[in-house]
Amino acid sequence: MKKLRGWLWIIVVIGGVMPSQALGASAPCLRPASNTVADPPALRSSGGNLTVNLSYNTSTDPAGRTLYCFTLPDGRLSPTLYVGPGDRMTVNVTNNLPAAAPASAMRMDSNACGADSMDGSSVNIHYHGLNISPACHSDEVIRTLINSGQTFTYNIAFPADEPPGLYWYHPHVHTLAENAVLGGATGAIVVSGIERLQPSVAGLRQRILVVRDQTAPGTPACAVTTGKPVPSWNLTLNYIPIDSQPAVIEMRSGGKEFWRVANAAADTILDLQVVFDGVPQTLSLVALDGVPVGSQDATQKGKPVPATDMRLPPGSRVEFVVAAPRTGVKSAQFITQKIDTGPAGDCDPMRLLATLASAPTASAAAPAAPSKSSASSTQTRFAKLAGSATTKTRTLYWCEDSVNNVFWVTTEVCDPANPHPFPKPPNPAPVPLVTTTQGSVEDWVIENRTQENHEFHIHQIHFLVLSQDNFPAGTRPVQAIQGQMMDVIETPYWDGVSGHPYPSVKVRMDFRGADIGEFVFHCHILNHEDAGMMAIVKVLAKP
Repeated sequence: MKKLRGWLWIIVVIGGVMPSQALGASAPCLRPASNTVADPPALRSSGGNLTVNLSYNTSTDPAGRTLYCFTLPDGRLSPTLYVGPGDRMTVNVTNNLPAAAPASAMRMDSNACGADSMDGSSVNIHYHGLNISPACHSDEVIRTLINSGQTFTYNIAFPADEPPGLYWYHPHVHTLAENAVLGGATGAIVVSGIERLQPSVAGLRQRILVVRDQTAPGTPACAVTTGKPVPSWNLTLNYIPIDSQPAVIEMRSGGKEFWRVANAAADTILDLQVVFDGVPQTLSLVALDGVPVGSQDATQKGKPVPATDMRLPPGSRVEFVVAAPRTGVKSAQFITQKIDTGPAGDCDPMRLLATLASAPTASAAAPAAPSKSSASSTQTRFAKLAGSATTKTRTLYWCEDSVNNVFWVTTEVCDPANPHPFPKPPNPAPVPLVTTTQGSVEDWVIENRTQENHEFHIHQIHFLVLSQDNFPAGTRPVQAIQGQMMDVIETPYWDGVSGHPYPSVKVRMDFRGADIGEFVFHCHILNHEDAGMMAIVKVLAKP
């Protein structure tokens, strides 16, 4: 979506949350001064419990961009939260943003969780990818609001069969989500125990790498005659702004490392690759979207999948083993390749995220701590899903009117004259688009009838990737995800040629878990979600 970008930031200023006015010279969201990649701060559960105290803050950077962040009491940014299956996590969130103008306050419905009105300072947290309850004070985003000066407590209960892998957290207030994530208010969550299902990672030096995006100066333009294409969004790696100077990852010579990479961008699609002297290296994929690859049927330990690149939509995660540059390698790079997002899509040129420096003194320590959870090490959450009888098949359509910046998802064929975007406050949340029953297994076909890419994400559950169909010329399905459990999947653009089929994906939805109630699915390009490309699914308890 190339239109109306600049207005997003103007709305925040009008709403009264321009940070420099409220915080003076303080800058709680400052980025690192060094371009050498360091791991985020870590908090680990003990005795099955983790308590986290976070403050939601804002400031501006030297370029005048609005930044947002979650900070610990000592000021450290965006901690990685380490928990085990079966653990409990308490997150106390205090909103330090200045209050928005009262005139902008928007009432919520009678089922509000936390504050009962919304304004430009409102925040909440979504625990992305985790199979946890959508109830109030857990992973509920439709009606949960924390306003300026308020403190709210989340009580998160992790299932005993939660897949061990990488997840993340970010704000999810409808119409404010893109700004908050572009501002950087995101962090990683790790459920421990992956070495039980993927023994190849045991003892390896672990890295948490979080890719974020932020506003770019100038007017994005891929079609240029001189110079480099201007991307729609700039990128950072662990908050290092790589568009001004690539980050540096120091690796121990001759060693291997376990990289856990989250695409925490609001709008940017990644296609990750490690390249030595121009040659793409084979990565050993061990987990996708928090689930160890090949482990979901509970019959055996996971088996790594070789790949030379990995397409990563916003919100998705990939975990892999990578070898350090060998002696004699002159250029070792971690890049995201150029992506064709469609005629109406963003400009995503190739970018160098980091150079890999072979350093004999680089830390060989900091392996992932082995899980001490008493929970079972066998992955059973998705057992027998592939062979389960389906209770229903549904088709959903991505639709948009890009001229009027209206996006929606529907179970009916797109009708631009009758759009159904998710309502903006103060309107109450709509009736569920999909109603199902706990224990159901459904096949969903998600069809893209627009000329830009969209990214399907559902809260609370995962799905099994069955097929990727009718991709336009010049694009290709991501083979590594076929047959895997995911919580985000890309649906590429339609080429606009009359008679050409619409691209689609087919996924098997797993509603057999404990979670009942209302939660959402949406496009995880957050500009599209904020503009209405979201809907509610209601899961009824078993009769």
